Amino acid sequence: MCAHVLVAEDDEMQAELIRRSLLAEGHTATVVHDGRAALDAARRLAPDLVVLDLMLPVIDGFGVCRVLRQDDDSSCIPVVMLTARSAENDVLLGLELGADDYMTKPYSPRELMARIRTVLRRSGRGALGDRREDPVIRAGGLAVDPVRHEVRCEGTPVECTPAEFEILLAMAAEPERVFSRRQLLEVTRGTDRASTERAVDVHIMNLRRKTEADPRRPVRLLTVFGVGYKLSGGRG
Repeated sequence: MCAHVLVAEDDEMQAELIRRSLLAEGHTATVVHDGRAALDAARRLAPDLVVLDLMLPVIDGFGVCRVLRQDDDSSCIPVVMLTARSAENDVLLGLELGADDYMTKPYSPRELMARIRTVLRRSGRGALGDRREDPVIRAGGLAVDPVRHEVRCEGTPVECTPAEFEILLAMAAEPERVFSRRQLLEVTRGTDRASTERAVDVHIMNLRRKTEADPRRPVRLLTVFGVGYKLSGGRG
């Protein structure tokens, strides 16, 4: 196992996206949705890293980071801050409070995972994860490698756009789960400028062309009418 990461994010959809991305990287994750819960979890669990949204209710991210750095038991826990606020003063304040890295929304989940790997490596935490033999997620005849950013279908390489890759990564991590178009749109945030749920239909159509023997009669990327899409076939 790589590392245990505490995710403090009040947007439940964003928190779930981060959690799934961490699991795909081989980490474990605890998710909380306000600043007080973040401090309680940090003290109780002593995580290897905290992903900290600045706009948290109860206690905002600046306040959480300030308390973490003042507490001897948590002062060395790395912190990656997330925020929709990109003003230079906010960035500088976050770094002055002791944040190890800072990302503004929208962001690519893949870039966030790369930042987390870098911070863990720099801090000396999660060292066991660097020796993980197989990070590849296999489901429904697909093999999705979140480290090399590669996809194979029945052993054949598949060229994917960044948005297509993020969709396959999310669906392969939870085969048979039905994702709404809105959820898949959130998955692609930071990789795709398209802002409508119809963009998801286009990505799925393109992925079917690349992974289905007959895209008109898919057996892998299935439509669940009135809900969304799922990856069928299970792990293996």
